[in-house]
Amino acid sequence: MKIILSNEIKTVCPDFVCACVEAQVENSPYSEALWAEIKEREERLKASLTTETLKDIGSIAATRRIYRACGKDPSRYRPSGEALVRRVLQGKELYQVNTLVDLLNLASMVSGYSIGGFDADKFQGDTLTLGIGRHDEPYEGIGRGLLNIEGMPVYRDTAGGVGTPTSDHERTKIDLATRRLLVLVNGYDGNEAQVRATAEYIRELLRKYGGSNQIVTLSWFA
Repeated sequence: MKIILSNEIKTVCPDFVCACVEAQVENSPYSEALWAEIKEREERLKASLTTETLKDIGSIAATRRIYRACGKDPSRYRPSGEALVRRVLQGKELYQVNTLVDLLNLASMVSGYSIGGFDADKFQGDTLTLGIGRHDEPYEGIGRGLLNIEGMPVYRDTAGGVGTPTSDHERTKIDLATRRLLVLVNGYDGNEAQVRATAEYIRELLRKYGGSNQIVTLSWFA
C-alpha cells in the first residue's frame, strides 16, 4: 500500500511519522501464551501509572493534542492507545477478540500509540490517504456503530474512511479469515525511534503469535 499524508494533516502535525507493517498471517481465536504476556503487562501498568499520569505519556499526549488541533475532544472520543491503558487502570478486563487484534492491543498498551490494524484484502485501491474527518462523513466503527469522525485524523481508501485513532472501520476489520495484514503505527509525537521500535515489536509479536512465517515487511512514511 502507498500511504499519502494530506496537507491538512501536515499543517496540524508537521512532525508526524508512521511505520507500516505488512505480513502474511494465520489468525486464531485465542492464544494462551499471548494472554499471559498481556496480563503481565497489565500488572506493570497498574504499578507504574494512574488514570491521570497516563495522559503525560508522550505518545498519548501528542495524539490528544492533535485531536484538539483538528477540532475533536479527546476526552469524549478517546484515542485507542489511551483507552486501552485507561481500561486496565480502572480494573476492567480487556476485550478478547482474536489473536491478531489482541497482539495489536498489547503493542498499543506498551507504546501508547493508537495502532491501526486492517485486513489488507478488504481495501479498495492501493493507496491510503491520511486526512481529517468531515462533517457527516459516514463511518462505522468496529463494535461502535456509526461514529462521528468529524475533526479526527482518518485514513481513507478509494471507498472512504478505514481507520481513526479512536476506532477502525467495520469494512476492513481483522477476522479469523484474515491472511494479509496491514498495521499502521501512528506517531503524532514525531518520535521516529519510538515508532520504529513499536513496529519492530509488532513484527516480533507476529512471528510469535500471528503465524507469520513469511517475510514481514516494514515501510516508513514521514
